[in-house]
Amino acid sequence: MTGGEIAALIAAVAFAALVVFIIIVLLKVSKVVGEVQKTVNEANKSISILTKDADSLLIEVEGLLNKSNTTLDDVNGKLGKTDPVFKAIGDLGETVSSLNDSTRNLTTHVTGATKKAGQTGMVTKVGKTAVNLNKKRKSKKENDSSTN
Repeated sequence: MTGGEIAALIAAVAFAALVVFIIIVLLKVSKVVGEVQKTVNEANKSISILTKDADSLLIEVEGLLNKSNTTLDDVNGKLGKTDPVFKAIGDLGETVSSLNDSTRNLTTHVTGATKKAGQTGMVTKVGKTAVNLNKKRKSKKENDSSTN
């Protein structure tokens, strides 16, 4: 074998080794791509299921919100009807407060009048006693003058 043939043989063996290495790498890459494809398919299925669940959940939530809005409108309407009741209760409270003030004023006037009446009664008693004492003194003077 000549040097050229040996060089060609080495090149052929190197080329064959390179082809075998590339085939092994391509097989491994093919496996990885196959696994990635399976993962992507499972992810797509999961996303599809989640989308369907989310759609049904969204419909349920929308129905619940509509019912909540209806209930809230009903409650607001009923509360609006109770406003006159609370206004009447407030007016009643003011009236009771005014009545209490009037009662206090009346009590103060009655108490003052009672004190004045008590004082007047005392003055009257003192006056009657003074008149009686004066009559007794006069009658004693008359008795003393008639006995003299």
